[in-house]
Amino acid sequence: MATKVAKVGVKRKKGYLYFLDKRGNVAMAKMSRGGGKKGKQRQTIVAKVGVKRKPGYLYFIDKAGDVAMVKMARGGKRRKKKAKKKAKKRKVKRKTKKKVKKRKAKKKPKRKAKKKVKKRKAKKKPKRKAKKKVKKRKVKRKTKKKVKKKKKTTKRKKRRR
Repeated sequence: MATKVAKVGVKRKKGYLYFLDKRGNVAMAKMSRGGGKKGKQRQTIVAKVGVKRKPGYLYFIDKAGDVAMVKMARGGKRRKKKAKKKAKKRKVKRKTKKKVKKRKAKKKPKRKAKKKVKKRKAKKKPKRKAKKKVKKRKVKRKTKKKVKKKKKTTKRKKRRR
């Protein structure tokens, strides 16, 4: 539950937002509604209180217009459930450790060695000789264009060397 930090008794106006500013004073700002101005509104100080904040607490103006604080909820239900489970596991682990110290260590029976089975290698089949393919040579016909290309390639080879 919330605890009151300072009694101020601020009376609220409709359409304004009341909050604690950085210095701990009660301030108000006009709320932006349907199509009005957006962004940061001009804030005015309603009452100078000078509340010093503690980390992990939420400060607000309650119904009576006083400054109140409440501890912030971090993580919700899921986080609380996980924390409870971890706490139970820790307790169980501690108890088992004590029991282990009291008991004498029992010798474990030796396991029988497994027999190694030799794997047989599969015999490779001899490769068949591929028939040689006889390539038919195309009859070269010399044309002017091909001759020119050959000349260009020879010049390039000379340059590279």
